[in-house]
Amino acid sequence: MSLDLSSVIAATTHWLIRAYPSADGAMNEALAEAQARQAVTVATWLRYPTTTDAALVTMAGPGGSYRLDWLVDAEPYEIRGPDGVWRTWVDEVVASWAAALLTCSTLASEAVAAVADCEHAAGLPGEFRRLTEPDAHDWQAAPLMRHPDLMACVVELHRAQLLERLRLLRSDDQTPTSAA
Repeated sequence: MSLDLSSVIAATTHWLIRAYPSADGAMNEALAEAQARQAVTVATWLRYPTTTDAALVTMAGPGGSYRLDWLVDAEPYEIRGPDGVWRTWVDEVVASWAAALLTCSTLASEAVAAVADCEHAAGLPGEFRRLTEPDAHDWQAAPLMRHPDLMACVVELHRAQLLERLRLLRSDDQTPTSAA
């Protein structure tokens, strides 16, 4: 994981698992967090594909969770309060894209393939099975995060941008190299 993006990934993952809690039990909590982290990591790499992009978001900040909290009817937060600091590192677009990936394994597989060769993935094992091929335990652990109807308000915020990004990446892959 790119250290430049670790704050965004950690905060957005934390927001997802708080907004859409796992089933009861420590194992379910761990599985739900793993799924959320994988989705957020892929979404973050799609949103900020280069180290320059990562540096810019680190300088400017991603925007915070205020609108997301309002959408899911969470308590508003004070930036100076105990909850405020991490919430400022939540990226609304990343949360929306991650929610889309969690609710559609076909879209998740396409996104994982798109980031396989990005700068952030270099030298890291690209294991995203819990995201792309969830088993029965994964579904049981994160029923709220995997439910398309429950996640729809977050998914629809920026779904069109995700589809456009993936379309652009597909078209880049199909560009002819050269005529020999």
